[in-house]
Amino acid sequence: MHGGNDACGTRAVARCTELGRAPYSQMEDGLFRPYLGPSYRATCERLTQWMHDAGMATRMDAAGNLIGRYGGQAPDAPVLLIGSHIDSVRDGGPFDGMLGVVLGIETVAHFARQGKRFPFALEVIGFGDEEGSRFPRGMLTSRAVAGVLESPDPDMTDWMGTATLATALREYGLDAKQMHMASRRDDPVVAYVEAHIEQGPVLEAEGHALGVVSAIAAQHRFRVTLCGVAGHAGTVTMKLRHDALAGAAEIILAVERVGRTGGDGLIATVGSLEVISGAANVVPGRVVFTIDVRAGTNATRDGAVREILDTAHDVAKRRGLKMDVVLKQDLDATPCDPGLTDLMEHAVRAVPHASARLLVSGAGHDAMVMAHLAPVSMLFIRCAGGISHNPAESVTDADADLALRAMTTFIGLFERRFG
Repeated sequence: MHGGNDACGTRAVARCTELGRAPYSQMEDGLFRPYLGPSYRATCERLTQWMHDAGMATRMDAAGNLIGRYGGQAPDAPVLLIGSHIDSVRDGGPFDGMLGVVLGIETVAHFARQGKRFPFALEVIGFGDEEGSRFPRGMLTSRAVAGVLESPDPDMTDWMGTATLATALREYGLDAKQMHMASRRDDPVVAYVEAHIEQGPVLEAEGHALGVVSAIAAQHRFRVTLCGVAGHAGTVTMKLRHDALAGAAEIILAVERVGRTGGDGLIATVGSLEVISGAANVVPGRVVFTIDVRAGTNATRDGAVREILDTAHDVAKRRGLKMDVVLKQDLDATPCDPGLTDLMEHAVRAVPHASARLLVSGAGHDAMVMAHLAPVSMLFIRCAGGISHNPAESVTDADADLALRAMTTFIGLFERRFG
């Protein structure tokens, strides 16, 4: 009834790998799985089959999320949600998001084979849109589930400009004006647990297979425009220049310096730089670049931002440049629930050959939205080279197996605390 093979990390890795190619990808030679596209439909159908094999009933909610339910000891039992996202960035890797969904299925399969039921139901949820893979809004569907989705524009168009949100949902028998009906605000959701690849190099560098997330980083992202005076590279003397690119270079080094000296998971990045007009024989008169600052707490992030922007203003003033700074993204830190974090640490330590490395997630996850609905916990799995959003994304069978053991142990510990 529940499949002939034991649930294991090997099968989880194999399933993610299978879903990394057509028809589960919109690319023939790589992975791209946008929300509500044909590859999304094929993936949901395959996941539905695996959920049924694991003993779950399935449904698609009003936002296009796939949900598998393994009932509790009573029909009206509260719910422990396990999940991550189904969608993938263009030319992405097979484990980002999907490993969390598949490990959730394997976790349920483990208990279903034993005939084990809990005083809470287990639900595995595959969120349709975490990446903003199709429409210009990230975490659209977890916001709907958490009950914090502002009315989405049904006429917003996808990246190809060929379909609106309303059209895409209609193809699944859904209504954009009813997305808010996916909210679980009125349901007794007792916790949300997400397993995810680390998407960074810390676990591998320190020799850990698993990590326990203490918080998801606060983030500020800015667009900075520096305006100087363009001039002929051969005739404007060095003393008389107002070189916007040279000013940007000085600021970029300050961003790196601040990021290196801070603690509490602080990181700072300039990821985009545009020189206008960018000719070899012209002193740059205008430069646009980004600054991305993240940390485990709002206070650490805000302190780093103040130091960076104070330095930037000093540089602009000294070099005779005009500076415009626009805040493009403002995300508060999301602490994971301390009690659940403690349980996850105990669960990891109970797994042979595993140690509980506590760390801050610099990347955003559905868990940061789901924290508006219920206490959250996150488990990180080592990925080779810390590489993610890349076809080279890789996870070992052994590490996935340790993660699965940690997940099943966590649920056992949660049951004891719940009772």
